[in-house]
Amino acid sequence: RLFDLDPDLLPLFQYNYKQFASPQECLSAPEFLDHIRKVMLVIDAAVSHLENLSCLEEYLCSLGKKHQAVGVKVESFSTVGESLLYMLEKCLGTAFSPDVRE
Repeated sequence: RLFDLDPDLLPLFQYNYKQFASPQECLSAPEFLDHIRKVMLVIDAAVSHLENLSCLEEYLCSLGKKHQAVGVKVESFSTVGESLLYMLEKCLGTAFSPDVRE
């Protein structure tokens, strides 16, 4: 869904200086799948620490700097969020209520 919403994000995903020719090629790359696992671990940590997000502040700031260094723009994270919500809606079906979305 991410690359459907913003195809210009594809070049940001380079591993070992390899450019992907298509979203399908990127989505099947082991390095991309590893990246997705890491993203989900960060989301899990954030959700697990909702009451005390300050404990993740240093890590998240460092992660943000790394993303900025490779050309990720702040506005791209809205697209990532929209893609995540889309996936949750597809996976959860009717359990994806307005409260769950919020």
